[in-house]
Amino acid sequence: MGMSIPLQIETTPPKPVALTESAAAKVKELVAREENAESLALRVAVQPGGCSGYRYALFFDDRELDGDVVADEGGVTVRVDKMSASHLQGTRIDWVDSLQGAGFSIDNPNAQSSCACGDSFS
Repeated sequence: MGMSIPLQIETTPPKPVALTESAAAKVKELVAREENAESLALRVAVQPGGCSGYRYALFFDDRELDGDVVADEGGVTVRVDKMSASHLQGTRIDWVDSLQGAGFSIDNPNAQSSCACGDSFS
């Protein structure tokens, strides 16, 4: 008689946001300039507003909100609040430095439409 192996059920929710290597490096560089760097995480949120209905917010935060989804991305702690997590599932954040300028580029597969500025979506 063979041994039965119990099924492992994955209970960890998939992380909503992924940072590329260049984005993680830029966040580490920026957070290092802050006074309380060791207690800060990158908070990624979706807020009502912008020209398409929602806008992205990326900022450093030392708060831990109830229901936060937390991930480590290349040595950066990323926090997403419970409401924003569903809007951001599968989102990839990159740091782009080109002739047109430098900034974070957000690729959200859940956005049905986005505006020209790239800061808001619906």
